[in-house]
Amino acid sequence: MRRTAAALLLPLIAALGLVGCGSSSPPPSSNTLVSATGTFGKAPTVSIPAKKAGSDLYIKTEIQGRGPVLKKTDAFLGNYVVYIWSGTTHKLALSTYTATPQVLSGTLLPGLETALEGKKMGSRVLAVLPPKYGYGASGNSQVGITGSDTLVFVVDMVKTYAATASASGAHVSNGGGNLPSVTATTGKAPTVTIPKKTTPPSKLVVTTLIKGSGPPVAKGQEVVTQYVGLIWRTGAVFDSSWSRGAPFGFQIGASPAQIIPGWDTGLLGVPVGSRVMLVIPPKDGYGSSGESSAGIKGTDTLVFVVDVLDAVNSNAS
Repeated sequence: MRRTAAALLLPLIAALGLVGCGSSSPPPSSNTLVSATGTFGKAPTVSIPAKKAGSDLYIKTEIQGRGPVLKKTDAFLGNYVVYIWSGTTHKLALSTYTATPQVLSGTLLPGLETALEGKKMGSRVLAVLPPKYGYGASGNSQVGITGSDTLVFVVDMVKTYAATASASGAHVSNGGGNLPSVTATTGKAPTVTIPKKTTPPSKLVVTTLIKGSGPPVAKGQEVVTQYVGLIWRTGAVFDSSWSRGAPFGFQIGASPAQIIPGWDTGLLGVPVGSRVMLVIPPKDGYGSSGESSAGIKGTDTLVFVVDVLDAVNSNAS
């Protein structure tokens, strides 16, 4: 399946707008029996009682961090496990501790947003989400969650990224000539102007606009970005992390791929803190099928201006 750069393999904790009312359930005391032990940054040992879950949201800070507070508009880098609690049994649904940390941003499940907002980086937060605080009465069949399932999250909060975060390096170029030109103010989305009556290049072009001083992006890392994407043919913006008010994270070089080929290739080796312009021909974008939902034809060349905010090694590194 081909996706826009922002359409990451959706983290389980991203909300799908399916918030409903759960049915009556046993007293909430069973939720308070859930616990998580272990060291921050390592997979926790989670204990869930062999009882039916209660109907109340339960939140506990297992480890108190000392870093910056997570604001409502921030994205953050974190590790997490999630368990599905069904009746008197439970099972592990997902763990990032065996892969890379993930950037979590935008609208989270209601109970999880309540649990994490205002917490300090370095914290480990336990959250028990009955259906009405999670995916509601509809559940989420994509990940095997029914409308009666309770979710148990344990989240290690590592690092925050402000909604206005942008490239921090030295200015090199504004593009231009036969390529698009870029103008920008720090902390705001760049403006991209496509040259008129100019044929786009047939091969991937990577142009450094701002050169960062950080380490180069390497395969397998979780890369944190801000970006704006345009269609060369129309000059129209079809996707932007800036407009969503949250940086976007993905694993570069993942299998299956989490982003289009032009990103996987074009961002390798780019120093953290940089801003680059990627001019991506169809074969390195969405191919001959295009992406009709974004107005992209199979013949369209794409232009992205990408700020590389961070690049984080896998948990196995």
